Amino acid sequence: MGADSVRANLSSGPLAHLSRRSAVAELGTAEVRWILPGQLDTAMVEWFARFPAGLESREDAYLVDPVLRGLSVKIRGNQMLEAKMYHGSLGILDAAGRARGRIEAWQKWSFPFGPLGPGSAGPPGWTVISKKRRFGRFRLAGRRLVASPPERTTGRSCAVELTEFCSGGQTQWSLGFEATGPADSLCSTLQNTAALVFADALPGDVELGLGQCQSYAEWLSRRRVNAPRRSPDGDESRARQRRGQPRYAVARNNEPQSAS
Repeated sequence: MGADSVRANLSSGPLAHLSRRSAVAELGTAEVRWILPGQLDTAMVEWFARFPAGLESREDAYLVDPVLRGLSVKIRGNQMLEAKMYHGSLGILDAAGRARGRIEAWQKWSFPFGPLGPGSAGPPGWTVISKKRRFGRFRLAGRRLVASPPERTTGRSCAVELTEFCSGGQTQWSLGFEATGPADSLCSTLQNTAALVFADALPGDVELGLGQCQSYAEWLSRRRVNAPRRSPDGDESRARQRRGQPRYAVARNNEPQSAS
């Protein structure tokens, strides 16, 4: 099934019928995320700890093959199936000159779901990311945003997370924002939350710019197209090298993916 067919089925037909009947949540969101290489620095953890935050470790499995343009699918913690559809750009976030990123609009459907199967690698086409997440939430109280318990709340709010994650032997870390609430307030809620979080300067030489702004799905897609493509037949691989053919896959154009 092609990506266009998948998107159409989420908007109408059996999947839309399923979402109306059994989805735990159907949300419109505004999101921005940065991903940087290496382990999460202690100074960054302390910077984030200025606000109340929960802590959890979990594994999320992302569908990476086939690549679905404008759609992200994952299994969250072996418990929830999440499908997210891209709805366009909401502009550029510029937080006090300390962070710049692309704000994206998404629609999310969540369903109860079981594990993909035994083992930690997942079946073909899926990639597992192990995450250690610190997460907080800001909600609108009167006319100002205040830190609140990290659990999801009703009304205008914005989740903020600082995560160290590992996939395929690579360790990375990420800072992300996800605003929920009325559609006409999503962008302003995210921007106001970012202004509050970035009121204190980032520690050390941390830079959060457009070059680091990407979702997990986009990061996985970039890593996948740049990775060596191994043949199951070693002789065929060696023969390809003797013929002077490239050992690496040709990178395809990246499309916007989810910030999840």
